[in-house]
Amino acid sequence: MFAGLPELGISNGEDLKETLTNCTDPLKAIDQFQVENGILLPTLQSALPFLDLHGTPRLEFHQSVFDELRDKLMERVATIAKGLDDDRYVKLEELLEKSFPLVKMPSIQPVVMQVLKHLPKVPEKKLKQVMADKELYKVCAVEVKRQIWQDNQALFGDEVSPLLKQYIVEKEAALFSNDLSILHNFFSPSPKTRRQGEVVLKLTQMIGKNVKLYDMVLQFLRTLFLRTRNVHYCTLRAELLMSLHDLDISEICSVDPCHKFSWCLDACIREKFVDAKRARELQGFLDGVKKGQEQVLGDLSMILCDPFACNTLVLSTVRNLQELLGQDALPRGAWDMIDSQVFKEPRMDLEVVTRFLPTMMSIVVDDYTFTVEQKLPSEEKSSSTYPSSLPDTFFRYMVDNRVACEIGLYYTLHIAKQRNKNALQRLIPALVDSYNDMAFGDIFLHLLTGHLTLLSDEFGSEEFCTAVFDNFLLTSFSSKENVHRHSLRLLNHLHQKVLPSFMEILMKTLEPPKQSSESVKELFSTLKEKLEASKKSPPEPEEAPSLDLGLHPVTVPPTPSTPTTPN
Repeated sequence: MFAGLPELGISNGEDLKETLTNCTDPLKAIDQFQVENGILLPTLQSALPFLDLHGTPRLEFHQSVFDELRDKLMERVATIAKGLDDDRYVKLEELLEKSFPLVKMPSIQPVVMQVLKHLPKVPEKKLKQVMADKELYKVCAVEVKRQIWQDNQALFGDEVSPLLKQYIVEKEAALFSNDLSILHNFFSPSPKTRRQGEVVLKLTQMIGKNVKLYDMVLQFLRTLFLRTRNVHYCTLRAELLMSLHDLDISEICSVDPCHKFSWCLDACIREKFVDAKRARELQGFLDGVKKGQEQVLGDLSMILCDPFACNTLVLSTVRNLQELLGQDALPRGAWDMIDSQVFKEPRMDLEVVTRFLPTMMSIVVDDYTFTVEQKLPSEEKSSSTYPSSLPDTFFRYMVDNRVACEIGLYYTLHIAKQRNKNALQRLIPALVDSYNDMAFGDIFLHLLTGHLTLLSDEFGSEEFCTAVFDNFLLTSFSSKENVHRHSLRLLNHLHQKVLPSFMEILMKTLEPPKQSSESVKELFSTLKEKLEASKKSPPEPEEAPSLDLGLHPVTVPPTPSTPTTPN
């Protein structure tokens, strides 16, 4: 406990023990020890007996004085460090030399740590001693750890790795949230709100203004993205840079070639739209990458592959197809670029504009025409029925082209938001085959299930249930557990709206096999309990009409091919 005192010429317990062992008069020896090792203030000696008279132990008095002096010393260290004296760090290094032998002494340790914290460059020998001692390493300030980490990538990796895992777990938990809503979904939090997350704040603090540590974190993210293809690492890359931007850490922002690009894109994400001016700015950054700096495109592609960036870009494209598709400002090829180390911006397939876009527009026209016609008086309606098939071009591009697939998926969300049941029944089955199975990815399924809550009453129709479940979700739930989970999430939310006979079939189909994860089993058990509870206490009578809303047009004698009218 008192290790290090002899090195400074200060007696410790062992010295007192030796003195008492060899002395002839123990009381006199104790008095002498107190004089030699007490507070060296002559006027104090005459005052101490008064404390004895008041029953105040000498230990309590000395401890009180010690605590006060320690606090004053720590304040003085901070004041010296903030000062402008040229020799301020020399003074701190001298104090470090005197105090470091006592670093293992709990009462002195805070002083030593305070000195270490305020030294911009701690002597290497001292850093190695701190790093070698787990207890010292644990209690030292992050300012000291940064100096250790910058030359020990493996140790820094050990510190960062749990945070990166935590970040991915949090993102995936958000995608599988039990709350299904179009208003509050994965993409609802603003960029600034997201940057207040625990992991981003911790990483920002760990990096400080240290460019070397920042580069290490970026390399970790690139490696993990390459290994796992998990796009959440792209989100973290963008959030980390913008978190440092928020704190005005110019030492890092000024040397990251992606800074201005990220700043512009961040503004688009905040406003949930990319206007023509910002689209030109983004393209300008890409075009401005100079020869010899092509690797920057790898990092830019990661930033564009951030789901929040993709969401903003594709939503903007759906809102204004003609204007933005020609801007060449969509995310593409991030993983391929980093994996192949060929850092060249791929040009968009011209046929996306010349062939897929017209196909997409024809689908838009079909949907718009049918919706408008439903609002006309019955005598003005045409006898034509809503088209049930899609052009072959649509299917081909949904499979072969990433940009076309993104647009097709987001258009599906768009018509769900419009509560266009007929268009959904036409489009959803067409999503079974998509580029890299994007339609069965967690992000799209998270959004789709939330959007489908707007059409909850339509699940009373067998035709609609068949389109959503039989013709889409159930085509891959057995081979993709995430699809199984999203299907159960959806049913947990609107089980009371689903046609009872169809629900019975779904429960048999979706019962988890033994090898399923606990998450799937828990969702299924919850759904089963809800169904049993609803049998015991059926819904309130006033809810009954809403269950029939999707079927009420059947009372009008239609031709066999006439679809039900959307709400």
